[in-house]
Amino acid sequence: MDGLEKRLRESLQSKLSVGLSLTILGVALIAGIFAFFLAHHEAEELQDDVLRQLAAAIVRQHLALTTPPVGELGNEEVRDRENRVFVQLLASSSSIASGVSADLPLALPADLVDGLQTVSIGHERYRVLVRALDSGERLAVAQDTAVRDEISRGGALLTLTPFLILVPILLLVVAAMVRKIFRPVAALAHEIDQRHEDELHPIAPETLPNEIRPFVLAINRLLRRVEKSMDAQRRFIGDAAHELRSPLTALSLQAERLAAAEMSLNAQERLKTLRQGIERGAALLDQLLALARAQASANTSQSRLSVQEVYRRVLEDLMPLAEAKAIDIGVVCAADAEVVINDFDLMTLVKNLVGNAIRYTPAGGRVDLSVLATAAATTLVIEDSGPGIPDAERERVFDPFYRVLGSNEIGSGLGLSIVRAIAVRVGATLALGFADQPSCSGLRVTVTFPAVEKRCCD
Repeated sequence: MDGLEKRLRESLQSKLSVGLSLTILGVALIAGIFAFFLAHHEAEELQDDVLRQLAAAIVRQHLALTTPPVGELGNEEVRDRENRVFVQLLASSSSIASGVSADLPLALPADLVDGLQTVSIGHERYRVLVRALDSGERLAVAQDTAVRDEISRGGALLTLTPFLILVPILLLVVAAMVRKIFRPVAALAHEIDQRHEDELHPIAPETLPNEIRPFVLAINRLLRRVEKSMDAQRRFIGDAAHELRSPLTALSLQAERLAAAEMSLNAQERLKTLRQGIERGAALLDQLLALARAQASANTSQSRLSVQEVYRRVLEDLMPLAEAKAIDIGVVCAADAEVVINDFDLMTLVKNLVGNAIRYTPAGGRVDLSVLATAAATTLVIEDSGPGIPDAERERVFDPFYRVLGSNEIGSGLGLSIVRAIAVRVGATLALGFADQPSCSGLRVTVTFPAVEKRCCD
């Protein structure tokens, strides 16, 4: 019950459905009661008219007001209880006709007034029409009110049949219409919920009802402001990185010149530390520039690229780093596939993944590159024999500057952030797992792209 109250409080669709349903039921109930009593009254009026017509027919046909044998009164249908009508003269109180038995006349009072009236005789009530005849006698035509009421109620209940059929159908139609009316809103909510945080393109208001368009337009204006703010932030990062590259480059050149000069062993050690710090700063700036470009919303030209070709170029660049740690690195499959992406984006993506694998794999370890191609998708796979990433930290590692606890490797913590930004922008799916599942060790990174349509043969 609490859940229903909460839903009615929070859901406009539920409020509208319940409100319309209660309104329909209330109106149907009032209309049904009104129709029932109106039909009941009309049925009683019709039965009174039957008594009038029967009395008029007796007078008009000059029927003999004597007691004939019962068999001459009509067929079995006339003698049914529902059709039983008593006709007698009040002056002599003798039975003229009875649909059941002519030997059992009604003990009607002789002082009844002319016209229609209801008379109680014993434990039964009768509707009686009294009419004066030209001879001075008074004719009484009577019918049991219990029978009349039963017939009237039956006819009145029949008038409720359309309500009993149409009201449930109307409730279902209203519920379906409300769901249909709110379907664009539900679709809009689903579409916004499925968006990535970088997808800030405006919502198309054309398919939405006029009452919701102002709200959607306000959301679009907010999205534009958020997009401008994020673009300004990205530009600031890119501009700051560009501005810092020149001083670092100058410092690097000065350090190289200083290394050529004669100095003590203590000064040489300090200079070596200084040069390593400058190199790390330059690498961080390069990563910041790569992240800013990966997060850029501007469209870049895309082309069909061979995955094996990109693997080869990345290995050529990173082979010295792998050889320095005696890591066995290479492509473990001969199969090739193509993906549609910008060349710089794919190179940056693969280079960051392979660079991370080399950096976090212990000396003498292994890094394997492969590609899996199916009719629906192309998957890039990079596996290493390092410690892997625990399940609890697999979402955090994509945050900028976050590094797994306990790692002694030097890095900026931006590599996976860049990879994820590129994957989101190009519509690829990124997943992390263990390379060796039984021992929960090693890292397996998969990047899945939609399959590329095959080229037509000439």
